[in-house]
Amino acid sequence: MSEQEFETIYSGTEVRVILLKGLLEQAGIDAMVQNDYQAGITAGFGGGTPNTVRLKVHQDDLDKAKAIVEDFINNQQTDEA
Repeated sequence: MSEQEFETIYSGTEVRVILLKGLLEQAGIDAMVQNDYQAGITAGFGGGTPNTVRLKVHQDDLDKAKAIVEDFINNQQTDEA
């Protein structure tokens, strides 16, 4: 599979992305975390924003994943209120 077959479905803090990735995987959706900042540091380069991590899913799972992400975001807002 090429990276072009994946789409960013959420971007935020690493903690939220990891939580959301777990929810997607429980639903049978493979998700990929893209952390340009950490990858740049590991490779010896700087780059990216330290607080923004992207969560990507395969295009075939996009509709199902969007519903899970929306529910996650709505629950996060009510938990913070």
